[in-house]
Amino acid sequence: MDFDLFTEIISYVGMICILTAFLLETREILGSKDTKYLSLMAFGSGLLAVRALLIYEWAFLVLEIVWCLAAILALLKKNR
Repeated sequence: MDFDLFTEIISYVGMICILTAFLLETREILGSKDTKYLSLMAFGSGLLAVRALLIYEWAFLVLEIVWCLAAILALLKKNR
């Protein structure tokens, strides 16, 4: 598989995860502290962070790492 195509697929999957979480939360189907919401956010932003790293988008990388870590920390706190 072509590298550019692979990284583009990663970015689309990440984007779909984040947008799905956001849309479900704004329609009050999921809460912002629900495990499914936080998991979608962590996974999606993690994928987008990988994409940002691979294409050398440093500001986007920092943003996605912070979002991913925030979601992971909220998941850990929730599961305690």
